[in-house]
Amino acid sequence: MFEVGRICVKIAGRDAGQKCVIVDVLDDKYVLVDGMTRRRKCNKMHLEPSSQTVAITQNASHEHVIKAFKELGLEVKTTKVKGKTVKPKAAKLSIVKPVDTRPKKEKKPKAEKVKAEKSEKVKK
Repeated sequence: MFEVGRICVKIAGRDAGQKCVIVDVLDDKYVLVDGMTRRRKCNKMHLEPSSQTVAITQNASHEHVIKAFKELGLEVKTTKVKGKTVKPKAAKLSIVKPVDTRPKKEKKPKAEKVKAEKSEKVKK
């Protein structure tokens, strides 16, 4: 039932409800999936196989999977541009820092502070 080219729907995990195709059968419990989901190893228990199949080879590239999905009339969203990752543009905010108008305290050098503390202890 779980052979290369079988269209499935993920029923568990982050990509639940998304369609995918089996790209490789890894062992008796796991398969490699790709399509509307992320290309990754997936437990067979987390997949619902459908009756549809696609003609792809074992370990087919993501581009071949996209072409196969387009032949079925399914759209695959891609977030990567060739060689680059698309990042959303951040809005530039101009942050105005408040001006501190309090008078500044004079700081004593550390050596004078230690001497003052010792002299206070001696006086007591």
